Amino acid sequence: MRNFIIYLAIFLCTLASKIAAQETVQTFEIKAKEIALKIEKITTEEKQALKELVEAVNLKLEKGTINKQQADDQKMKLATTSANNIESRLTLEEAKLTQLVKDKVEGKLAKSDTVSKHRRKSISIFYGDDPNKKDSIHKEKSERRTTSQFVFAAGFNNLVTNEQVAKSDFRYMGSHFYEWGMTYNTRILNASNLLHFKYGFSVMYNNLRPTQQRIFVENNNQTVLQASGIELKDSRFKNVNLVIPIHFELDFSKNKMKDDKPFFKSHDSFRIGLGGFAGVNLKSKQYIEFNDLSDNYVHQISKGNYNTNDFVYGLSTYIGYKATSLYLKYDLNPLFSDNTIKQNNVSLGLRFDFN
Repeated sequence: MRNFIIYLAIFLCTLASKIAAQETVQTFEIKAKEIALKIEKITTEEKQALKELVEAVNLKLEKGTINKQQADDQKMKLATTSANNIESRLTLEEAKLTQLVKDKVEGKLAKSDTVSKHRRKSISIFYGDDPNKKDSIHKEKSERRTTSQFVFAAGFNNLVTNEQVAKSDFRYMGSHFYEWGMTYNTRILNASNLLHFKYGFSVMYNNLRPTQQRIFVENNNQTVLQASGIELKDSRFKNVNLVIPIHFELDFSKNKMKDDKPFFKSHDSFRIGLGGFAGVNLKSKQYIEFNDLSDNYVHQISKGNYNTNDFVYGLSTYIGYKATSLYLKYDLNPLFSDNTIKQNNVSLGLRFDFN
C-alpha cells in the first residue's frame, strides 16, 4: 500500500507537468522528492533484510539446531538491530530535509528553482508572391495553467476524546505537528483565477506528549496511558503518515493584463482551501528521556505497531494571505484501531505554500 501511494504521488506530479505543457527542472523540488524516496528506500531495504534474517532463524529452528526460546531471542536481537539501523539512516535524511527547508526559508537557494522550456507557436506572414520576403511573429506561451509549490506546515497537535479537546491527557504546548510535501495547483476555469485544484503528496509528523509522567503501553489490544513509575524528563509519541492531500482552492488574486491579455497569477491575495487527505502510516515511535539510578541520562526509543491504524484519512482546510495560511486538519478515523474510546488526531498551525 505504501509503495502504491508513493507511485501514485509521482504519477500525479508527472501528469501535472504534462497538463502544464512544459519541460521543467525544479532544483528545490527534486531535492525534496529525492529525500522522500530515499526514506522509503531505506525502510524497504531494512525490512527486506530483516525478513531474510528471520527466515534463516526459522530454518535453523526447523532443522532443530536451535530451540524455540533461542529462536525468539535471536529474532528479538535482529529486530532491535534493524530498528536501530533504520533510525540512524533516517536521522541523516531528516537532517538533510530540515537543512533544505531552512535554506529555502532563508533564501539561500536560487531565487528561482525552475527552468522552463515553453512551447513556441510561429506564424509566418508573406508579402506578395516572394517567399523570401516574409516576417515571422513568434508568440511565446508565458502563462502556465499548472504551477507547483513546496508545502511546509507546523503547529499544535492533540487528540479529540469524547468530541472535545478540553481536559486533554496531552500537553497543549508540548504536542505538535509538522508536515512537508509537494503540491500541484491547476487553474480550473479558462477566464477566471478564482477556482483551483491542488493535489500532491505530504509526509505528516504528529507528536503527542502525555501529562503526569505517563507513557503509552499495549494491554489486551488496547493502547492506553500508564504511569511510568519514574521521573521522566520527556515522553513523546510520534506517528508518521504518508498521504495524498486534495484541495479545492478559492484564490482571490486579481487578474492582471500583460500584452493586452489577461495574466493569471496565483498566491497573490487571500486564499481558502477545502479538502482532505488519505494515505498510510509509515511508523509509530515512543521516546522516553530520564536519569537512571546512577544519574546517567537515558534516551529510550521504542518502535512498534501500538495498535495504530495502518490507513489514515481526514479533512483539512486553510485560509490565508499569499503564501501563509492558518491550517486545520482532522483525522476521520481514530488513531488507535481497537481502543474502546475513540480518539481522533487534530492539528492547528501555520501552512506555507512556496512557489
